[in-house]
Order: sequence, then structure tokens, then C-alpha cells
Amino acid sequence: MCKGVPSGMPIKLRSLGDRADPAQYPQRSTRSRRPIPVPVNRLCEEARRKIPPGLKSHDWKLEIPDGTLEASIMSNFSIGVDLGGTNLRIAAVDEHGQLLEKITLGTKVARGKDHVIHEMTGAIQQLAAKHENAGALQGMGVGVPGIIDIKTGMLRESPNLPGWANSNVREEIEERLGTRVILENDANAAALGEKWLGAARDVEDMAMLTLGTGVGGGIVFGGRIFHGMTGMAGEFGHITVEPEGVPCPCGNRGCLEQYASATAVVRMAREAISSRRAGALERAASSDPEFSAKAVYNLAIQGDVEAKRIFGRVGRALGIGIADLVNALNLPMYVVGGGVSSAWEAFSPFIFEELRQRSMVYAATAPATLTDGHGASAQVEPGGPTKTIITRALLGSDAGLYGAARLPMIGNS
Repeated sequence: MCKGVPSGMPIKLRSLGDRADPAQYPQRSTRSRRPIPVPVNRLCEEARRKIPPGLKSHDWKLEIPDGTLEASIMSNFSIGVDLGGTNLRIAAVDEHGQLLEKITLGTKVARGKDHVIHEMTGAIQQLAAKHENAGALQGMGVGVPGIIDIKTGMLRESPNLPGWANSNVREEIEERLGTRVILENDANAAALGEKWLGAARDVEDMAMLTLGTGVGGGIVFGGRIFHGMTGMAGEFGHITVEPEGVPCPCGNRGCLEQYASATAVVRMAREAISSRRAGALERAASSDPEFSAKAVYNLAIQGDVEAKRIFGRVGRALGIGIADLVNALNLPMYVVGGGVSSAWEAFSPFIFEELRQRSMVYAATAPATLTDGHGASAQVEPGGPTKTIITRALLGSDAGLYGAARLPMIGNS
């Protein structure tokens, strides 16, 4: 064993053909059959330098077949799944966040839950077998859109997965794999991914809003997802930002989701077209049968007044919602992700405008360049080294995949 190297590091010292330098050791008679001694101490020191900080220790194995040594590190890994209504993505990720392999499949929702779970578990087994020599498999995490009962593993409701409501998805996956699986809401998984490897990697506590077809969210305290009483914490899309606003399928009116999602952007664009005040939007919609939020964004960055107005509404709604979060939670960082976040430059100025007006907590902790002396900013002088950061996510569509892979790692720690 190498002195000073923690027991448990999955490191094998093995021959790769670089022989020890004979000049460093006493020459032996040609009649001697004993090999030239290997510089074990020096190579152990080299191995120590290769240990990543904080890596859990495992047993060392020493192999000296011909007087040559090299240290190699085997990392534990886990498998993460991002189950969406369109794509099913499965990845093997090691404990340092290194992507080992990713598989992307179409989610054939129309063929039913059993078919999707069959394809998912088959891909998981394929990755587990392929990388079994890379290290110990820590487990599997699965991010699913919808409302999940964390204790039972029941998927209570999922708009993106019709026919899956009130089914024990976790139990069905575990039965096929023969092992424990962690089921998690996809927005929570995305928040954990950004905390682990993305924009929030340097803070312990954070919240994330995901802007996609709807608006989701997740809260991370101390590096772990905060679930609330039943696992439904972080439903930021149903914060009221307009008390008498647009009806929401949840039964409320004026939910954030009705103003800051991709669906909302398209609805507001069609409302503008109906009012005959948006010629460019009308032309874009009539020429594109799949008219989308991206098309509206493209017009906004080209300077179209009505498209810019729509993204201004997106930003103001987000600013009101985030101001509520800042006032209630006082966290160091709030991350905005999801597909709509690609329009960050079009709507983010309006977020900060609303925050300065509506949150005294933000006014007291905002970066100095983001205070303007109006609204709440006029009541409090910013000061101190602790700042409230609102920023765009960094991991893109992979945030949920990395977060799902992270689940078994922190569950086993």
C-alpha cells in the first residue's frame, strides 16, 4: 500500500510499459535473476497527486508485473434519466460530473407507459453493463414531468405523459431493473443539476425557474432538493402575478405560467395578431404552421415592436414572481433555465426593473450596478459583501439529466 494515500481509492497501479530508470538504482550482476527494483515511493507520490480533492477512498491494488507502474483512477458513477414528453435521455455520469455516455430516444408516448418504461430500462441496463468496469454503480435517478408523491413514487399528474396519472412509476421501473430507483420531478432535477455543475455550483442554497411549455421550479438547500410536505415545493409557475389575469388550467387566474412560458409567448403573439396590430407576427405565423416562441424571439431581436412588447411582459411577470421568492427565501442565487431562457437578453432587463421596484430584500443585496433609487431601491442602501444573484442557467437541456444522475450520489452519501 502507498503510505499517505487514503484507503478506498479505486486506483490500480499497473504496467503501461514505462520502465523504471536503471540509472537511479544500483546495477546488479548479469548473473542475478532478481529484477531491478521499482521506484514505488516515487510512483506512489505521483499517484497521490492524481487524486481529485474530496474523492472517496477505496482499496488500492498494486500490480508490479515487470517493474513498471502507472496510477489510474476509477470513479463511481450513476445513471440519470430525463423523461420528457418528446425525448427520453439516459446518461452515465461519474461522481465528478464527467459524462461517460448519453443515449437519446424518442418518447413514444402514444404506445403507452409500458413501452416507454421498457425502452428506458433497456437503455439503463445497456449503459450499466457497458460501464461496469469504470467503477461502482451508485444507482439510478429518473426525472419526470409532473406532480410526484416522493414517499410512494406515485406520479399523480403529468400533462406531458397522458395516461400516466396515478401510476406507481417508481415501482414499475424498480421491478424491471431489480434495484432501487430515485424518482424526482424534472424541474427539481434541473435545479440540482445547476447546483452541482452549473450556474449555482459555488453556492449551497438556490432556487431555479424552468421556462418551457409551462413554468416549473426547484429549491435546493444545503446541496439537497427541498420537497416540502408532500414533494410539491417549488411550483413557481403557479405564483399569482396578475390577480385578475389569464385563467390557468390549475384553476387560478394570472399564474406566472400564463405569462412566462413558451405557450404564453405564442398565445400573446396570437392575441396581438387578432388585434391587427402585429403585421410581422402575422406574416411569421401565416408562413409557419409550427409558429413558436422562437419565431417571436427572432422578431424581437430584429426590433419588431410587438414582439419586444411580448418579451417585456415575460420579463415583468418573472420579475414579480422572483421578487416574491427573494422576499420569502432570501437565497444567494436564483437561476432561470428552460428553453425560453434562450431569449434572456430580450426579457431579463425587465426582470431587474421589477425586482428593483418590488423587493426591499433585493434592493438591500443587489449588485451596485443594478440599483436605481426608485421603488424599493429608494428605501434601502445596498451594502455588504453578500449579494442576491439572478442569472441564466448554464447547463441547458442537460441540467435535468445531470441532476437525475446526482440523486443517487447524494442519497448514498
